[in-house]
Amino acid sequence: MGLLDGKKGVILGIANDHSIAWGIAQAMHREGAELGFTYVGEALERRVRPLAQSVGAALVEPCDVGSDEQIEALMARIREVYGRIDMLVHAIAFANRDELKGAYLNTTRTGFLLAMEISAYSLTALVKAAGDLLQPGASVLTLTYHGSQQAVPNYNVMGVAKAALEASVRYLATDLGPRGVRVNAISAGPIRTLAAGGIAGFRSMYRHAAEVAPLRRNVTIEDVGNTAAWLCSDQASGITGEILYVDAGLNIIGVSIGED
Repeated sequence: MGLLDGKKGVILGIANDHSIAWGIAQAMHREGAELGFTYVGEALERRVRPLAQSVGAALVEPCDVGSDEQIEALMARIREVYGRIDMLVHAIAFANRDELKGAYLNTTRTGFLLAMEISAYSLTALVKAAGDLLQPGASVLTLTYHGSQQAVPNYNVMGVAKAALEASVRYLATDLGPRGVRVNAISAGPIRTLAAGGIAGFRSMYRHAAEVAPLRRNVTIEDVGNTAAWLCSDQASGITGEILYVDAGLNIIGVSIGED
């Protein structure tokens, strides 16, 4: 038997087969979950639909989380297709490329608000709209990065947005706990994804992470996917409001000093 046999979930934020969200989808599917997916725009639809079909998804719907109307339409389709769900995976973040290089001080008001809306507020908007679609015992999961806790070159406004996202995890966990719904986040180490490609200097950061992490490697979408499947399973039923690191131990390293 799989960890997620009989459970239904929806994953938002897959861009392609290198996405962390796709690693999560593969692991959940392997563990027996029935999954639905969303996309934004025709270009992403062309990438997402074949992936969704490969795992037998019954729901593939558009959803721009900047639109309350599209969020409500998605929830209506979820109710129509699944009735209620056991898992909601939020793997969505966005900031203008110009905001992800140079000094954080240069962040624009427009860029700040956009990053916060799409990367942080969208989790709250989705959970609020889901309402009683979330079964007692359901799990809400989002993705973050250690740039929320410490300054990372060029991560800039996204680090601020991820800090807000992590705070949202704690407040949502408090709100939904009495209903038996858990809310957690996985903080993944550097992974070569479409989103990561927009961060200036990412390649150097990726190489450095593998050199200094205790496991001396970078993590993969499979590493994150396996953890996500477990965290959304009944085996993790006592865990909520947590930020769980899957980064080969990178977050425990304070100062990296080369050999003399």
